[in-house]
Amino acid sequence: MRFNLMFPMRAVKHYETWRADGDLGTVARIAEEAGFDGFSMSEHPFPEQGWLSNGGHHAFDPFVALSFAAASTERIKLITYVLVAGYRSPYLAAKAIASLDLLSRGRMIVGMGAGYLQPEFEVLGADFPGRGKTLEAAIPAMRAAWAGADHPGPSFPARGHSMLPSPAQAGGPPIWIGGNSSAARRRAVTLGDGWMPMGQSREVAEITGTPALETVAELAAQIHAMQDRRSTAGLSPLDVSFSPFDSELLRHGEVDEFATRVRADLDAYAEAGVTWITIEPTSRSLEAFRRDIGRIGELLISPSR
Repeated sequence: MRFNLMFPMRAVKHYETWRADGDLGTVARIAEEAGFDGFSMSEHPFPEQGWLSNGGHHAFDPFVALSFAAASTERIKLITYVLVAGYRSPYLAAKAIASLDLLSRGRMIVGMGAGYLQPEFEVLGADFPGRGKTLEAAIPAMRAAWAGADHPGPSFPARGHSMLPSPAQAGGPPIWIGGNSSAARRRAVTLGDGWMPMGQSREVAEITGTPALETVAELAAQIHAMQDRRSTAGLSPLDVSFSPFDSELLRHGEVDEFATRVRADLDAYAEAGVTWITIEPTSRSLEAFRRDIGRIGELLISPSR
């Protein structure tokens, strides 16, 4: 089992006070030293105030933030969690990803999703109704650019163009697909290298517009069905990254209880097919973050190695 640290999303709004005398590089080094295998950033370039007032959050630009983290670390993977395909040209995204993958010596993992916030699509001039088709068209276009091949389209046709530098990882970094919907699962199986589902109640599902996912048994059934489809198609198994169902404990500051419970459930998650555990602490300061991540490292990560 590998562990991914999601930068605390609520810290972005108060970053100047939250970071104290440190910076984002300090945050990434703390995660790496605690044993985390990945460091991830969300994406919301221009969210609408109504969503922010109803539990939403701001985010750093993922490429700027992950570049900062890359320069301060040595081995930790750099993960977009998730990059919304419709917010930018796939070729601009491919360029940023290839650059960061090369500069970090092959540490990129590209989490991508269709997105769900219509007002953010509209303010960016992006196509909300066609967001799913955009995601499906963007992935082969990006991979063609990384491979130095023409892309016939029909979406994003490109002939006689080239993109350098190439990514450090041959063929480009792994692409993980985010989302709980049947379409997201299909895309992960047919277009991706991994899947990033969200554990959520039916109440939260109404806000995100994606299906609820409430038990390890439900998660296991979906993963096993997807892996069977991959095997039948002659494809390698998917990585699966998941935030534990006990993550609510972190919102109440119960870090030790969270780490202890997740440690007890690791075998169940592994049997379900989860390969990465994603953890987003809710630490209210860099000092608290250092303490919280240290405890997660001691109680959860180190004993699992």
